[in-house]
Amino acid sequence: MTSLLKQVALPVFNSLATTYRSVVGAKLAKYGLRFDDLQDPLKDDDVAEALRRLPPDVIVARNCRLRRALDLSCKHEALPKDLLEKQTPELSYLQEVLEEVRAERRERAQLGAPAPYTRIYYD
Repeated sequence: MTSLLKQVALPVFNSLATTYRSVVGAKLAKYGLRFDDLQDPLKDDDVAEALRRLPPDVIVARNCRLRRALDLSCKHEALPKDLLEKQTPELSYLQEVLEEVRAERRERAQLGAPAPYTRIYYD
């Protein structure tokens, strides 16, 4: 029963996932963003650590994309066509480092060691 369900549901799920990813990618490209730009370092310590490990030029490019997207959104505009054609929302710059950070966190949890990076928020 389970394999039959997988055979039926998996192609439908993959089709819906591909469609959803293309729609979201088009909306991100409209503002010049990438999928990884949506990761919030204030909500996830692993994302914050992964961003800390990236080279400075990648961080500067990310911040520029976020600022441009905010500016375009506030003005209710989209990127010009010439820039829109150059956008690559599916290009990842964070996932590899993020997986590495999460693997380190899992390994530390298995060993019972505390995380080396923690955040303290003050009110």
